[in-house]
Amino acid sequence: MFRVVKLEDTVRIPPEKFGQPLLAAAEEQLRLKYTGAVDESLGYVLSVTELNIEPMGRIMPGDGATYHKVSFSLLTFCPVLQEVIEGEVVEVQDFGVFVRIGPVDALLHVSQIMDDFITYDERQGALTGKQTHRVLKKGDMVRVRVAAVSLAKGGSTGKIGVTARQPFLGKVEWIAEDVAKLKAQEAAREETA
Repeated sequence: MFRVVKLEDTVRIPPEKFGQPLLAAAEEQLRLKYTGAVDESLGYVLSVTELNIEPMGRIMPGDGATYHKVSFSLLTFCPVLQEVIEGEVVEVQDFGVFVRIGPVDALLHVSQIMDDFITYDERQGALTGKQTHRVLKKGDMVRVRVAAVSLAKGGSTGKIGVTARQPFLGKVEWIAEDVAKLKAQEAAREETA
């Protein structure tokens, strides 16, 4: 889930940035610190926005920089357990597929794709169900549920596991087929009643 988080911090403006506008220098320092970070409480930090800086800074002994209090917003992506999300298959391996959800890739393990024995066709770069003959390949859109999230505090990466082994999850075309079958069954039941 994408969200905007409001924070306060103190930003260090190094002496070589004194010629720049204060707001631009502070924004640059905050982007260096936050953008691209992965944090357990924030998730994946994508961008720094809505920056307000206190113009009067402090000077610390032995450091020529100024320190200013700032308030700002961060645009983040933080996957939530049990959240249903759609994404594109960006890589297919024998152990599963990687699905692009937001700015990151989540692992959809082969055991979590469907209730069928799955074979990997390396030549075509696809996973195929033995009985259903359903094929999953790069570029397919899938609807999945977030099953595991591991964002290490202060770490540079995170891991997200997803599942499609629940009703109305999986490749978007499969979901449409399943819905059409259910509607046909319901219509047949209404006719016989």
